[in-house]
Amino acid sequence: MNLPLRRRLAAEAVGTALLVAVVAGSGIQAERLSRDAGVALLANSLATVLGLGVLIALLAPVSGAHFNPVVSLAAWWQGRREPAGLALPEAAAYAGAQIAGAVAGAALANAMFDLPVVEWSAHARFAGHLWLAEAVATAGLVLLVFGLARAGRSHLSAPAVAAYIGAAYWFTSSTSFANPAVTIGRAFTDTYAGIAPASVGPFVAAQLLGGLVGVGLVAILFPALAAPAPTSRPAAAEPESAHP
Repeated sequence: MNLPLRRRLAAEAVGTALLVAVVAGSGIQAERLSRDAGVALLANSLATVLGLGVLIALLAPVSGAHFNPVVSLAAWWQGRREPAGLALPEAAAYAGAQIAGAVAGAALANAMFDLPVVEWSAHARFAGHLWLAEAVATAGLVLLVFGLARAGRSHLSAPAVAAYIGAAYWFTSSTSFANPAVTIGRAFTDTYAGIAPASVGPFVAAQLLGGLVGVGLVAILFPALAAPAPTSRPAAAEPESAHP
């Protein structure tokens, strides 16, 4: 975890870009292949689970595989008293790399399906129950990532986080974006996984609130267990889409 910051930022940008490409691309493919909404969501969620698990396993040794500004901010907070913890400027740089990667990933998905590279989404997701779902999904994600880290089980992050996001596709009304970077990126694709720009702000606010709740739950359920392992840079993601 003591790799140069530029390498870690590159891993966060590439990982988030590929994550959004998986989420948006599989959504486009699913919608084209099936008119059944349930089948389309199943295909989209399955592709996201598989892609997210692979990306975490691949890039966690480089950057921690956050792919999510909420996770990076929580990592800074959890490790702020640790010499090897993620510093606040680093967390901010992670967030910038993640957002840039998410936008690039949406553009890549559009291009792969012969759509305009950048196309603002018209898919409005503006309702209180969706914001509640995003807060719940993000709180659960943060609890999972840092709970595993404090319990010394970070090696389970790839399958556990992927499985959680896959489940959250189905048990939340918002299909679990749970990730501000992925939410912003998905505004750039007017496809199945898109979100209208006007809907982004409340989603991000709900995700940040959920992150605070998740950090609080970690403190309650896993108080001062050993050293916070890779809490400073745990392996986790977004998702986005659902998404992460």
